[in-house]
Amino acid sequence: MMIEATTALDRVVACIDGRGLSTAEAPVLLMVSGGSDSTALAYLAAHLHRLGRLGPLAMLHVNHRLRGDDSDADAAFVAELAQVLDIPLFNCEVDIAALIGEEGGNLEAVARRERYAAADEALKSLCLHEARPFAEGRIFTAHTSDDRVETFYMRSIVGTGPGGFRSMRYLNGRIARPCLDATREDLRAYVRFLAESGQPVVRDGEGALWREDATNAHTDRFRAYVRHEVVPRAKERNPQLAQTLTRTMNLIADEDDYLNTQVDRLFGNAVSWIVSDEACGPDCGAGFVLLPEAGKVHSALARRVVVRALESMLPQGARIEAASVEAVLAGFADKRINSGYVSNIQGNLAVSANKHGVRVEPMAAFRTRRNKRS
Repeated sequence: MMIEATTALDRVVACIDGRGLSTAEAPVLLMVSGGSDSTALAYLAAHLHRLGRLGPLAMLHVNHRLRGDDSDADAAFVAELAQVLDIPLFNCEVDIAALIGEEGGNLEAVARRERYAAADEALKSLCLHEARPFAEGRIFTAHTSDDRVETFYMRSIVGTGPGGFRSMRYLNGRIARPCLDATREDLRAYVRFLAESGQPVVRDGEGALWREDATNAHTDRFRAYVRHEVVPRAKERNPQLAQTLTRTMNLIADEDDYLNTQVDRLFGNAVSWIVSDEACGPDCGAGFVLLPEAGKVHSALARRVVVRALESMLPQGARIEAASVEAVLAGFADKRINSGYVSNIQGNLAVSANKHGVRVEPMAAFRTRRNKRS
């Protein structure tokens, strides 16, 4: 049991140190739902803080008010956990069902958006209290290698763009995932070890060491379907699936990072931003032009250039459709500009090609320009 328990700690320490996820001075906000993974993260982070390996800590719990009394019990469990570990707690309630009723959208996407919005605000408060720059702060989530494998299969089923098969990043802006090399069972073994060795732990009203979300068993939800139906079948073939796929995803990540550095070098010579023309009105002006240089590079780099440029024009978090990327690149033919080419892509953006390059802009701006010429 001791060896199993130290596995989680060893892997988390190696991940934080090896990938530079945080420093001994940086403020760290822990996102804690009360489930097994985030509960283990709280215990692990508290231990590393006591050792001087992590900076000032705070916890955030977001009650989505989706599960009635169970949601309130989750919040109470996390509050007691914060008290036992002597970690300040930010407690937030968001009525996700009401938000969906008002604005529509995917429930899990809206919940994720609200969680991270609350996390940004909580981290700002923590950094202000500790007199540390916000840029130094980190948001720790408890995603495990199991989550990463599930994301890999989910993207395999629905398709993904360049680099998508690296699955989750260890560090994405302020968001860090220190448990990404540990399995869910590694983390649970660590919590059980704390309890069995007589260390202070929290139990819920039924004596459990963490809160179970019953909706995780519903296979009509995509991730739950992959977790309970797809991954177990794959593990029948390879019991070491998490370790095997983690190595594969890390290889993909290395190559993805390399290609992105090439895009960094290329981008300034391949893309020209359109300056707003006030005479055209408020809907005219935003956009970019892919310069002739973009049509001369390998398609793997050209696609990434287009994705990066489109990300600046579409709503934050929008999924860039492969068809949109290909429609933009169709403005080039045989490494030359395909003059006269016109298309319409997601976000009601117009794509048009002339001797200067391939232009991408709001449809209203495209029509205004066309009308002024006629």
